[in-house]
Amino acid sequence: MSASRSIVLGVTVDDSIILMRGFPEFLRDEGWAVHVVSAPGPHLSRLSSVKGITTHGIPMQRQPNVIADTRALVAWFRLLRRIRPSVLSVGTPKAGLLGSLAGALARVPARVYVLRGLRLETTTGPGRMLLIALERVAAAAAHTVVAVSPSLRDLCVSMGLARASKVVTIGSGSSNGVDLQAHELENVDIDALASAKRLVEARPGVPVIGFVGRLTADKGLTVLALALDELRCRGVDQQVLVVGGVDGVGAPSLATNIAKLEHSAIVTGHVADPSPYYHCMDVLCLPTYREGFPNVVLEASASGIPTVTTAATGAVDSVIDGVTGYVVPVGSATALAEALELVLGNPALAHELGSRARARVEKEFDRQAVWQGWSSFYQQQITETR
Repeated sequence: MSASRSIVLGVTVDDSIILMRGFPEFLRDEGWAVHVVSAPGPHLSRLSSVKGITTHGIPMQRQPNVIADTRALVAWFRLLRRIRPSVLSVGTPKAGLLGSLAGALARVPARVYVLRGLRLETTTGPGRMLLIALERVAAAAAHTVVAVSPSLRDLCVSMGLARASKVVTIGSGSSNGVDLQAHELENVDIDALASAKRLVEARPGVPVIGFVGRLTADKGLTVLALALDELRCRGVDQQVLVVGGVDGVGAPSLATNIAKLEHSAIVTGHVADPSPYYHCMDVLCLPTYREGFPNVVLEASASGIPTVTTAATGAVDSVIDGVTGYVVPVGSATALAEALELVLGNPALAHELGSRARARVEKEFDRQAVWQGWSSFYQQQITETR
């Protein structure tokens, strides 16, 4: 039996629940009956113990598998027929596809496909064509597509994945905003901060370039390695702090450059909470090839740290060029090195960029305000279906 305001939030694997950390509880407190769906895992298990949140484990695989995907689609359909939610909101490719299809079959009155990025951007050939087709199916089965950044919305429309009238961005973008207080220096765990600082204190006074994220080809690690080589050739004194674990290394060039980074940089591996590490950096570098909307830039900005990133989809929305950091062409190691040198060589400029970055996230990406925007959007979907 459905509540007057009930919602199903769905992602593919339970690791992706991190993308909406705190949001199910916010919706609950706003009076929603909240259901969360993902493949079984520890994050889903943890959420199952939270009062007022109902969780459902549906095995889903990121890679195509006809038998497994059919079983998951049936499970989605049965779940939605039983819950009969007011709103279905699904994101990440497989959950977006299967959830949207099942929602259409189950006649869920308000179906939202949350577009968090387009993996197809960095693919070619038949694989790219398949991903395009699947994105179109997911979008067609939903009533509304929410792209998490303006540039992602523009790309979705220009590629013909959905018609322009169907694709929206809420506010300035981002699916979950940033916890401003958690990234303020006085609120960072003292012991964790001291441990992070010990990593860079071997070379006191040497500026720190930071990278936070999964070590994958799409994050531009090959370009980062080349840019660091250029900085060394220019005699720019710097050290590199890489916060994140290896994920999906396939190309030999990527493996080589990750190995190079591990020899020339401080590499922490995966960390549960990167907030102390931002306060050890002078600049965040995100040389990415594609994003939805990069949370790491919001976190760095909330910490008062400027960012040098690329003009890639999603990333281009996260930095105001020359105001909160710098935006360089995708794949250009030379441009990346030049921008990093500019920030590292001028501490006063770095401080000013970081201050403006902090002011921007306070104004546009405070987590509570972002959550309220999404809650109001979901309520509007209910109103429009009545």
